[in-house]
Amino acid sequence: MRPPYLLFVLAAAIPAPAASAQGPPEEAALVTLLGNDTVAVERTYHYPDRVRAEVVLRVPKTTLSVYDVRFDATGRPVTMQQLTYDPASGLDGQPVERMELTLDQGSGIPFIDMMHWPFELMLRRAVAVSRDTLTLDLVAGRRTLPFLMRRVGRGRYTAAHPTRGIMDIETDEEGRLRSLDASKTTRALRVMRREAADISALARSFAARDAQGRAMGELSGRGKAEALLAGASITVDYGRPMKRGREIFGALVPWGKVWRTGANQATHFSTTRDLRVGDAVLPAGTYTLFTIPGPDRWTLLVNRRTNINGQAYDAAHDLLRLEMPIRGLPEVVELFTIVLDAQGGGGVLRLRWDRTEAYLPFQVAN
Repeated sequence: MRPPYLLFVLAAAIPAPAASAQGPPEEAALVTLLGNDTVAVERTYHYPDRVRAEVVLRVPKTTLSVYDVRFDATGRPVTMQQLTYDPASGLDGQPVERMELTLDQGSGIPFIDMMHWPFELMLRRAVAVSRDTLTLDLVAGRRTLPFLMRRVGRGRYTAAHPTRGIMDIETDEEGRLRSLDASKTTRALRVMRREAADISALARSFAARDAQGRAMGELSGRGKAEALLAGASITVDYGRPMKRGREIFGALVPWGKVWRTGANQATHFSTTRDLRVGDAVLPAGTYTLFTIPGPDRWTLLVNRRTNINGQAYDAAHDLLRLEMPIRGLPEVVELFTIVLDAQGGGGVLRLRWDRTEAYLPFQVAN
């Protein structure tokens, strides 16, 4: 796989929006990566009275949008226009969709999933205040999302999404985003600042990949394992994150901490018959599964709560804690995979990702 930076056409001769009477805009590009894969590229233009962002996003397929946010006399965002273009034509074509939004809630700063140009508006606001903590309510459609910003050092901040976790951010003295590490969140993205990028060329390149059947797809799709084992109908519904060149266990998935065992919605396990693991019995029903990975053994947590996000684990609802042996795999498993295999009077639950398999034999109770 090519390193992501080879995909970029740096701005040697890229036309920019016309400068205003106040002078040329401040320009930059933000590159969002998931492992080795480029998820989005954003080219920004900051003026005193507005900000323009040209964004090519690859998830689940390539889209090309331009956002124009206008400020009032105090510097607060008040309106946002979004123009959507055909990525195969780049920004040379005409917009295929236009949307206007009034930013009259919260801080006025918009929240747009997997886009990070609004974070620079957050950071500039945080730099401007004297205190070390600041809560900003970002506009997400008809609701607001509270983000807690903390200054943790010179040019270093954290931003806490209300449900996804905490991001580590580095800035320059003016509050310009230099890097963002979301590896502790459910998105696990990384963002880096570049001088500029040719958004039209990138959009056309990524659209051509989509047309060849090489679209990036969802960051983490859903998977389902189903089996009839010794009279028990068993189903596992789970999220399927990809390795994407990352080190997984002991890094992305830390040792000794509860892991959602998949992505997004919690992993759900259903059985129509009671199951026995050693001396423990799992009654027929539906549960959620979590794990605590370790370098030598894992712990499987069977939880009574269902219809929850994978971040909503509550140990008070645990029904069983079961030890899982592990073994190495001869080849890398790119997509996290759960398998149900028949064995004797029951089966084996297998969790596979990267070069590791954790497994749990069980019997179907009479």
